[in-house]
Amino acid sequence: MPIINEFAYVKPATVAQALKWLARYKKPAILAGGTDLLNSLKDGSIKPDAVIDIKGLDTLHKISFAGKRLYVGALVTFSELIEAEAVRRLFPVLAETARTIGSPGIRNRATMVGNICSAVPCLDSGPLLLAYDAVVTTVGRGGKREIPIVKWFRGPKKTSLKSGEIVSGVIIPLPEGKHAGCFIKLGRYAGEDLAQASVLAMALEGNRFRVAFGSVAPVPFRAKGIEKLLNGKQLDARLFAEAKKLVAAAIAPITDLRATKEYRAHMCRVMLERSLKAALGRLAGGGPAYGERLL
Repeated sequence: MPIINEFAYVKPATVAQALKWLARYKKPAILAGGTDLLNSLKDGSIKPDAVIDIKGLDTLHKISFAGKRLYVGALVTFSELIEAEAVRRLFPVLAETARTIGSPGIRNRATMVGNICSAVPCLDSGPLLLAYDAVVTTVGRGGKREIPIVKWFRGPKKTSLKSGEIVSGVIIPLPEGKHAGCFIKLGRYAGEDLAQASVLAMALEGNRFRVAFGSVAPVPFRAKGIEKLLNGKQLDARLFAEAKKLVAAAIAPITDLRATKEYRAHMCRVMLERSLKAALGRLAGGGPAYGERLL
């Protein structure tokens, strides 16, 4: 499908130059990985007057770990995340999540920042970043901002990014003490597919838990009611059953081409139990290997 909408194309050499171009146009679009933007340009769902290509901004293309915080720049791809030593050693569930996204070709171009900027309900990075209490960093002509991820998603395809701003990266804090996670994504088939539903469970020392869902509400979210039920307790069959009863009240799935709301709700209960058991097993030094399919 060709792109029929006309627009200016600019490729700034610095962030300051990018901000200058952003201010110059009425409807600019940022091009980083481009996996979402190009599709939107082709189907005409967006019609920018300028595309600002930031792929040449090396300052946004870095991943680092310091002060117990992982920094992921806006241009870091999912493939680069999977290969990063700090991710493999300290945030293996991040790599597990990244491996579920698209195909190798998509992961070689798509970025985590682009994923959260799309803000579609089925984005895969949302539950992960919510479980880690991540922070989105932005830069604009008015200065820099740090936005807690819980305040980032404002609705389908809506974020807290202001006009004239660029997302510079994401900060992912390392939880205190040991932790382990498990991400399960429900799709129609193995391979490249959007999530019908997804769950990320995190187990931390002291019987503390974090649970986040994706693709079963207008935005990804933390299931605080389920976390409250589980925190401070040894998980057993009775508690798993109680937690699964809370899923219906936590989620708001829809019926669409990919699944019915009833199927999504049923599978969320299944995935909640399996992800919690896997996270607990991994925290104890066992459990399924990261990346092992649990559905």
